[in-house]
Amino acid sequence: MEEPWIRLGNDDVWLELARIGGDSWQVTADWCSWLSADFTADLSAAEVVDFAARMVSHLRSSAGGRFSAAVTPGRNNPLTLKAEPVGDGFAFFVRLTPNGDDDVCHLQMEIDPIATLELRETFSALHGALVV
Repeated sequence: MEEPWIRLGNDDVWLELARIGGDSWQVTADWCSWLSADFTADLSAAEVVDFAARMVSHLRSSAGGRFSAAVTPGRNNPLTLKAEPVGDGFAFFVRLTPNGDDDVCHLQMEIDPIATLELRETFSALHGALVV
């Protein structure tokens, strides 16, 4: 059985979060092949389920405004997404922190707008894969 994962972005700029077994998740990002990040994060299924549910909730909101979601509220958070509404979708400002809550060692990048429907389907699929 394939492990749960999501990928946001396009061929040039993308972010991927994939479970590699148990509570280990691979966080990978690439910006135009010039800047990349690839590290393992310890996240429970419950933390990722909650993150996916919060993302789906924000994406279903009729307000359609800016929002931010961290994978986990703890100091070990490896990923935060800040969403900015653009047209019928959202652009994302991504903050990756391989060492947890760290202002020194981090990567920030921007992902071009993605249609809201596509985002809802992506995060709903991740949520569904983890609550079986």
